[in-house]
Amino acid sequence: MESDEPGTNTESPKTHSSLGKWWVYQRERFPLIGHGLPVAAFSFSAVCFSRLLRGGEDWPRWEAAVVAFLTAFFFFLQLRIADEFKDFEEDSRYRPYRPVPRGLVTLRELAWVGVGTAVSQLALALWLAPSLGLLLAGVWFYLVLMSKEFFVAAWLKRRAVVYMLSHMAIVPLIDFYATACDWWPSQGHPPAGLFWFVVVSYFNGLVIEIGRKIRAPVDEEEGVTTYSVAWGRRTAVCVWLAVMTTTAVCAVCAMTVIDFAVPVAVGLGTMLAVAVVVAVRFLRAPVTRSGKRIELLAGLWTIGLYLSIGVIPLAWRLLTPRS
Repeated sequence: MESDEPGTNTESPKTHSSLGKWWVYQRERFPLIGHGLPVAAFSFSAVCFSRLLRGGEDWPRWEAAVVAFLTAFFFFLQLRIADEFKDFEEDSRYRPYRPVPRGLVTLRELAWVGVGTAVSQLALALWLAPSLGLLLAGVWFYLVLMSKEFFVAAWLKRRAVVYMLSHMAIVPLIDFYATACDWWPSQGHPPAGLFWFVVVSYFNGLVIEIGRKIRAPVDEEEGVTTYSVAWGRRTAVCVWLAVMTTTAVCAVCAMTVIDFAVPVAVGLGTMLAVAVVVAVRFLRAPVTRSGKRIELLAGLWTIGLYLSIGVIPLAWRLLTPRS
């Protein structure tokens, strides 16, 4: 959903208006469309899947869908802001072209954006179902722990895999909250079968995380730890494909609960075959920016995955006459 490619913007902060600088910031660090589309698929599929598990015969309430989308979108923006704080020293040293080190926006300004999104999330929760704020607080708590590196930053820094696995837990928490926008106001407890959907979101988070940090040798950057450097290109690509396969298997398991496993297996299997072709080509000819194809495919995979395990099955149920 996000990219760490080196930037080339050297414009002076003074050349931008107050509004213009935020437009530049989102373009470089948090593209609204690039993040909005996957989050829309992610959040709407979450409420649709919850609706399916509860035996719904219609679409989720629009209020649930809107709250799920906006809250999830703000969570991912908060994660980006947390990274800006966490990586400020390294960015200043190795990546001075980024918006914060070059003075386009300040950490203080980003902090206020973070506070504003949190207030908005709370307002949305109170509007949909006041007690939903309890679940919201739980996700916030984990996000704060992440931003503090669980108070063992040096230990985690030496253990890249543990670092990745621990930080990725925020994704299923956000997904769980998105599903709760449907089931919490209606029944107050998760519907049976929700487990596999949450597991899918965890492994798919790894697909995105690994995919965005695989680069061709010419694109590697000093001070940026990529998996293609830490593990080697071949190992990184193989791990990426393995995690993608695991995600697909978990998605099929989730679909067995609602009798939609075969179509999902075919669809994800096709996308997985495309991923293998792209990966092989990357390993054979890792030319400039060829790693972007893997990152792009991870994003497309995410959209296709969530649509196939939430929106499409519910649409099929609603459009197909039942005997």
